[in-house]
Amino acid sequence: MKAASFDYARPDTIAAACALLAASEDARVIAGGQTLVPMMAMRLARPALLVDISRVAELQGISLDGDALAIGAATRQSVAERHPLVARCLPLLARALPFVGHAPTRNRGTLGGSVANADPAAEIPLVLATLGGSITVETAAGASETTTDAFFLGPMMTATPEAGLVTRLRFPVWRGGRIGASFQEISARQSDFAFVSAAAQVALDADGVCLRCAVGVGAATPAPSRLDGAMRALTGTRLQDADIAGALAPAIDALDIMVDSHASAAYRRRVALTLARRVLMAARDEALAKDSRA
Repeated sequence: MKAASFDYARPDTIAAACALLAASEDARVIAGGQTLVPMMAMRLARPALLVDISRVAELQGISLDGDALAIGAATRQSVAERHPLVARCLPLLARALPFVGHAPTRNRGTLGGSVANADPAAEIPLVLATLGGSITVETAAGASETTTDAFFLGPMMTATPEAGLVTRLRFPVWRGGRIGASFQEISARQSDFAFVSAAAQVALDADGVCLRCAVGVGAATPAPSRLDGAMRALTGTRLQDADIAGALAPAIDALDIMVDSHASAAYRRRVALTLARRVLMAARDEALAKDSRA
């Protein structure tokens, strides 16, 4: 099939994009188009107006912003994958990006688009939620910043206001200690949508004690799930295998696990526990392998 007819606009500024969205009741934003274009081709989506933000300079770029790395929403995933600041400051995002689709889709897909789409299986939202990042959304009335807990409402559902535009993502940058990170997922084939995914980042002191810990689970729940209880329980421990298992079991049991034609809730819960344990152990081992004097 072919897409139904639509109007097309390519604004140069955020303000112009927001004005276009506010002026049309049936406008959709397009940046990479990796989700929207196939939906339009199958006529599952029929926007009257496409607002192309791919050339808005304000939505591009990666830079340090205080204690966070700020990434413009229209920044290509492949750019972030190769960016030295991501490699140095966001090891967890660097581990996750190779799992996002295929190289050709990462050349077109954007970080903000992945977050705005809010697919439960998406890797970038999981990393953002696990690290406790934030999302900036703008409308014609102005900009606001929100947490991932408030932003992700469910599968393909966000708190983006009517005629709103995701403009920036802020990923916290950890400083101090030996930092390790790991990302893993289970899918039918490499680069397919995950059935379950897990992400972890830890910071250890010179004696191997956990100074800071972040762990999250994706694809198994309606929105990415940060395991705050497990994180609190593991901080101050040496992240021994028994510590990890004991902290994760109640955290995974408390999750609202999805069931669909691809996997049962029991399977997803079991795999979520296994993957969360693996990523924490891998992150711990990576941190321990680093020279504490570095």
